[in-house]
Amino acid sequence: MEIVIVNEAKDRSIYRYKKDYERILQRTSDILNRHKDWSLSVIFVTPEQIHEINKEYRKIDRPTDVISFALQDDLSDVLIEESMCELGDIFINVQAIRDQAKEYGHSLRREACFLFCHGLLHLMGYDHMEPEEEKVMFELQDVILDEVVSR
Repeated sequence: MEIVIVNEAKDRSIYRYKKDYERILQRTSDILNRHKDWSLSVIFVTPEQIHEINKEYRKIDRPTDVISFALQDDLSDVLIEESMCELGDIFINVQAIRDQAKEYGHSLRREACFLFCHGLLHLMGYDHMEPEEEKVMFELQDVILDEVVSR
């Protein structure tokens, strides 16, 4: 497994989450029974940067907390022979980590891990556009995260 961290926000505090992200990726692989040599990037950005990304790619003119760009829509097409399977990119708004941790009354670590897990599940094909999809995805987030970081 490989997680590449890109710090576009110039926030040195984000590096502390890499080991948690590796645990979340491993735990997600185990729970979903999707054992590959996964590779993905996590790009930490400012509210202004994620606002531009959200506006350009989703046509939503406001900042958001996390955006994922999957390299493959259907992971069932991944060839077994491939040595590394690239999932895509997760963009995380560093200010949203602070704001949402305070709003929801939990730690910065829990919020940073939640946003990563949420983005990761999107990369693996999960969504929350319909109520049933949301229920499945959000329950899965809790199962994954509760073993890694307390609420």
